[in-house]
Amino acid sequence: MLRSAVLATASAWVLVPQASLAQSTAQSSAQNLPSVTVTAPEARRRVPASAAHSAPRRSVQTANRSKPQPQRNAGFVERPLGPVHGYVAGRSSSGTKTNTPIMETPQSVSVVGADQIRDQKPNKLDEVLRYTAGVRAGTFGADTRNDWWLIRGFKSDDVGLFLDGMQLFYTSYASWKLQTPNMERVEVLRGPSAVLYGGSSPGGIVNVISKMPPAEPIRYVETGVNNFGNAYVGFDFGGPVATQPQDGKHDGKQDGKLFYRVVGQVQNGPTQVNFTPDNNYFIAPSLTWKPDADTTFTVLASATKQDTRGINFLPYVGTVTNASFGKIPTSFFPGDPNVDKFTREQEMLGYRFERHLTDDVTFRQNARFAHVDITYRGYVGNDYANQATATLNRYNWYAKNTANQADLDNQLEYRFDTGPVRHTMLFGVDLKGYQIDDYQLFGGGVPPISILNPVYGLSDIPFAGDPFRNFRITQKQAGTYLQDQMKLGNFTLVMSGRNDWVETTQNKRFTGATVASRDDSRFSGRAGLIYNFDNGIAPYVSYSTSYNPIIGLDAQNRLFLPETGKQAEIGVKVAPKGFDGYFTASFFDLKRQNVVTTTVTAPVLQNQTGEVTSRGIELEAVANATKELKLIGAFTAYHLFNSRDLDPTLVGKTPTNTPEILVSGWADYTFKDGPLEGFGFGGGVRYIGSSWADTVNTLEVPAVVLGDLALHYEWQNWRTALNVINLTDKIYVASCSVPTSCFYGDRRRVTASVSYTW
Repeated sequence: MLRSAVLATASAWVLVPQASLAQSTAQSSAQNLPSVTVTAPEARRRVPASAAHSAPRRSVQTANRSKPQPQRNAGFVERPLGPVHGYVAGRSSSGTKTNTPIMETPQSVSVVGADQIRDQKPNKLDEVLRYTAGVRAGTFGADTRNDWWLIRGFKSDDVGLFLDGMQLFYTSYASWKLQTPNMERVEVLRGPSAVLYGGSSPGGIVNVISKMPPAEPIRYVETGVNNFGNAYVGFDFGGPVATQPQDGKHDGKQDGKLFYRVVGQVQNGPTQVNFTPDNNYFIAPSLTWKPDADTTFTVLASATKQDTRGINFLPYVGTVTNASFGKIPTSFFPGDPNVDKFTREQEMLGYRFERHLTDDVTFRQNARFAHVDITYRGYVGNDYANQATATLNRYNWYAKNTANQADLDNQLEYRFDTGPVRHTMLFGVDLKGYQIDDYQLFGGGVPPISILNPVYGLSDIPFAGDPFRNFRITQKQAGTYLQDQMKLGNFTLVMSGRNDWVETTQNKRFTGATVASRDDSRFSGRAGLIYNFDNGIAPYVSYSTSYNPIIGLDAQNRLFLPETGKQAEIGVKVAPKGFDGYFTASFFDLKRQNVVTTTVTAPVLQNQTGEVTSRGIELEAVANATKELKLIGAFTAYHLFNSRDLDPTLVGKTPTNTPEILVSGWADYTFKDGPLEGFGFGGGVRYIGSSWADTVNTLEVPAVVLGDLALHYEWQNWRTALNVINLTDKIYVASCSVPTSCFYGDRRRVTASVSYTW
């Protein structure tokens, strides 16, 4: 009864807004809406004398220790949903859903703040992650459609993307696109996280924290252009809104209760691939209401539109190795500009509510509804028609995906003591609802195209057969979780448990007839222990399990089985006293069962095999070394292999497009005084290890070393910058899914920008 009622609520949460929102999307992409965020609570009101007299003294002590403590940087107090000081974050909410120091979190956590994003000038989310340990960012190179990344060797962009603590998963082509100008911080939590978030990648999650309405006014505009002619104009306005008192007399005491922010950008222009624009348009308004010091309510909305094209699939011979005619040009477009397109219209609307019920009890409720509409049309490359004549086969492709996702997360946090043990207890109930209309066509009849002398201008070739995908899949998920962070002296023990109930149904789109359905229930758990020595060294150990009810169909159009995972991790975190930075080292053994793999033949479909194991080490360093110098370093090495498979010849082999060694380092130096005051420069080096293009590991994709550069100058309210990625213009293949699906990496991209703040 309980499960049915809860899942029915989740179903209503996702389905009720569907018809109206889908209709509005068809009318205009400008009616889009996204997520949620919050400004810091004001200083809590003084407890009345009577209450203070009757309340135990430990309540006041607990309230004090639960608040963010000032960093070594005078004048800056960090909040887990707020800005990062330089490159060094001291606190994060992703690992515990509470305001917890990273040095007291027994799990691997990395945080990329807005300063680092500004200095490195990433064009999209996966580029934000290029210098993060354990993450292979930009798996498919210069592809502009989506953001792609692996965490600890596992694909995580589909079920590992979170916005303001709530999931944005996707299946088929109904992916989400988040915009870098609206990111306050990006947190990477490595390892299974299902115990707090429900179904998610066992490799880890990426949690993007939106920019939220500020207490102080912000007025910011920026424009820029790169060497391919892709230009943009962006803005960021926000601050307090003066409210009108009820008596009509404005004495200033009512100011500061309402805060707003509007972030937006228009981006338009070509890329390194012919006939492939990267046009993005988005706006993200938000509003925070603070009626008193104990209550915060923030509404976040966003609307996004993207117009681009798929960069298609190129063969291993001709990209990684020479073909008889040499190499395929990186600018080659295998489709046809008359036909090919990839469009995304995306809207989100959500809120974040927080109420301090007492000094020791806090209630939070976060919610969001999101809608996305994808159209993908094209003539897709499919190996050589004749290598000697440099002609490429193509197939006919069409996909129309629309998806709705709703999230509701209720949290009750209770801080108390039992003798010498200090507790931060978290109880939560969350609901998820997801529905996708998946319509896909595949066919032939497309003539081959010359690689060296392509001729375009084909008409839209009709499809002869029925769609091979024509389903509506609905998933309703309810979860309850309980966590206790227990602190005894320098020890912190984190115990977490969660149970999920999931219903997944596959229906025919036109008739509504049920094709398949399944009910699942699974428990996930985590235990972690960390000890903080007084000298700044903090060793830790953790064990966690995960559960992911995959949404989608295998190559036989059957519902996927749930995916499970488990991980053991030991590590150490070091934050030297008097040094604004920290170092981390972690060793892990991670297993992922019921893994989804890609088929070799066209159309590209997926199946589930046995088990993949990832064992490795991650090292990371981040520091504001001086007031002028900021540093980042990361090293990742793991052994990734099929530990079980239906095909015994693949056991022990490494899955395709997964490099096993990643090394990166970045430094930025800005003069703070003297004749060069305001001038700064930065640079980084990235090593991406070799990977495989085939499942039997005979076709190697070579390793590559890439350099990045940044020059910037600030004068009064102006800031100019020049950012270069792939400084030497190295031509390389980012990855190959199979021998006929290889993707070039980014060529040298030079972006000049200027901004003004007032």
